Amino acid sequence: MRQLVVQLRRVKDHSGLSLEALAAKTGYSRSSWDRYLNGRAIPPQQAVAALARACDADPARLLALHEVAVEAGDDAGTGPRQAPAEETPGRAEDGGGDRGLPGRGRGRWALASVAAAAAIAAGLTALVVAAPWDDGGARDGRAVPVGASSAAAPGKGAFVFRAGKDYPCTVRRDKDGLLYAGYSRTRTDLIGSGSAQWAVVEAQCLLRHHGLSPGIADGAYGTHTERAVKRLQERSHLSVDGVIGEDTWGVLRK
Repeated sequence: MRQLVVQLRRVKDHSGLSLEALAAKTGYSRSSWDRYLNGRAIPPQQAVAALARACDADPARLLALHEVAVEAGDDAGTGPRQAPAEETPGRAEDGGGDRGLPGRGRGRWALASVAAAAAIAAGLTALVVAAPWDDGGARDGRAVPVGASSAAAPGKGAFVFRAGKDYPCTVRRDKDGLLYAGYSRTRTDLIGSGSAQWAVVEAQCLLRHHGLSPGIADGAYGTHTERAVKRLQERSHLSVDGVIGEDTWGVLRK
């Protein structure tokens, strides 16, 4: 789910569309997109495809991530629930989703909402938001991050963004022969524009170590960090998408 939200935010932010423009282009309301981009609900498959079309993006990866997120949520029985079928274009103007529904439909929607709220309370720890996503986005290295992960670095607790904080970067090679800065040991987490977590601090320190400045190591994945990642990907002959995944981590850790 976290990976899906990161990619949805990235596509939206790169398009330059406001939430109002996105709502106009997709037929899903501004409040619906606010829920989807904050990880409070998994968007319907049609909404993901509509976002891709509106932002001139390839829908294949987003739809694949959506399928995995839905299946993972169903298997675990926890986490954000997929938006109900009633939330379709033109019907969720203010996030209500039940306008024009008969009484029985409203009852089903109310029950679904209660169930979704309980599931979110139980399963949303992977998407704790230190600074909620808003329409401003992380436009530069000083901007408030659009989201945060609850993943804790050893001995550091859950990540909380602090504007202007520049974490010290001491990169060492561990016994496994790989480089670590002490903030995260991940080699697979998918992080990109809008992420804010310890893994971002780790990546920023490793980028510095490789001679690519991401700006300050504040844990917020803004445009400075994204440019540094793209330069690393380009010189390493990787796909240049500005998103850190398993291949890019492999280069950063060497």
